[in-house]
Amino acid sequence: MDSFSTVIRTASHEQHVEAETSTFMSDLLGGRLGVDAYARYTEQLWFVYEALEAEAGRLASDPVAGPFIRPQLFRRHALERDLAHLRGAGWRAGLSALPATRAYAEQVRECARSWPGGYIAHHYTRYLGDLSGGQIIRDRAEKAWGFEKKGDGVRFYVFEEVGNPAAFKREYRELLDAVGADDLEKQRIVAECKKAFALNTGVFRALGEEFPLSA
Repeated sequence: MDSFSTVIRTASHEQHVEAETSTFMSDLLGGRLGVDAYARYTEQLWFVYEALEAEAGRLASDPVAGPFIRPQLFRRHALERDLAHLRGAGWRAGLSALPATRAYAEQVRECARSWPGGYIAHHYTRYLGDLSGGQIIRDRAEKAWGFEKKGDGVRFYVFEEVGNPAAFKREYRELLDAVGADDLEKQRIVAECKKAFALNTGVFRALGEEFPLSA
């Protein structure tokens, strides 16, 4: 029988590929969009991570979600440094969430408030994705827009406090395998993972509409 971490990875594979190969992300990574599109994407990320991390302190003592709360993963401070670099010191004044981003952040916040298992689903899809595929985005952004290597503008993708990402991901999957949930709850968590990817894809779609490539 497959481990729970394998079940989650396999079940959400299709949505994961769809998110990664969205037109917006393809255009962004292909260097076909300007730095403004990258900055707008970074703004959207801020709303999602604000929702993820706002309740983290309270969830740290939760028997289900608690083991996953690792301050070395937190991204909001890094995002704020990136936004100050991308948008200037007054970046907060111009910050606005797309409707798709608001829906995503609200779903994360709702899970954080009322369903620890659902919170884990969002935690997994974001942080493990950032530790993996996020490094490709960092590399492309540094080359395309001349950011200092692992410096301001791409700090979101730099996990300075995670010394060995491969070992960390292995440990994270062990946490998933040991999660205190029965089979029905695990099915609900997997379904929420799929929803997380779908919400993320919705943000990419909205960004693609805001930054269409001129024909």
